[in-house]
Amino acid sequence: MLGEARPLRADAQRNRARVLEAAEVILARDGLSASMRTIAQHAGVGLGTIYRHFPTQEALYQAVIIDRTQRLIAEAEALSAADDPGAAFFEYFTRIVVNATQKKTLADVLAEADIDPKAGMADISRDMRNAVNKLLVRAQKVGAVRQDLHMPELLALLAATCMAAERNQWSHELRARTLAILFDGLRPHH
Repeated sequence: MLGEARPLRADAQRNRARVLEAAEVILARDGLSASMRTIAQHAGVGLGTIYRHFPTQEALYQAVIIDRTQRLIAEAEALSAADDPGAAFFEYFTRIVVNATQKKTLADVLAEADIDPKAGMADISRDMRNAVNKLLVRAQKVGAVRQDLHMPELLALLAATCMAAERNQWSHELRARTLAILFDGLRPHH
């Protein structure tokens, strides 16, 4: 059957996962100066292994973005089953911002390389919006988040907060104070 991708063998899946993990670490640390050879060494695989999975550096960068986004979606989905929807909503927002302060964003690395980080990401972006929307709706249903907050505003607040946290390398204290103020504005005021 031409055109159908065969599932990867277990060892190939492990190698691919190790390469993605190593690439995320190295790209966050080194930005565009990261080499495929350094990523291979960090992953404990040969350079050929990387190129079998990712024929270009751009393909590897895109795969890292997709892998990271899939993990964020899984976190949102796990939190959407939490007993306290309000706490789950605010916990997820906090996790995203903490993530932004701890790593050079891959989007920045891609932008420096003049690569569109959203290219080929329509499906996963939709899945991410749906997962975040589910957290929002559940939190609104229990009265933990104001009813007039909609996804466009939420995504704008999340993006702006992450950008500020990452660019200015917020301390733990500044992040906590800023999020407390922001979250107070997201809660209903009676």
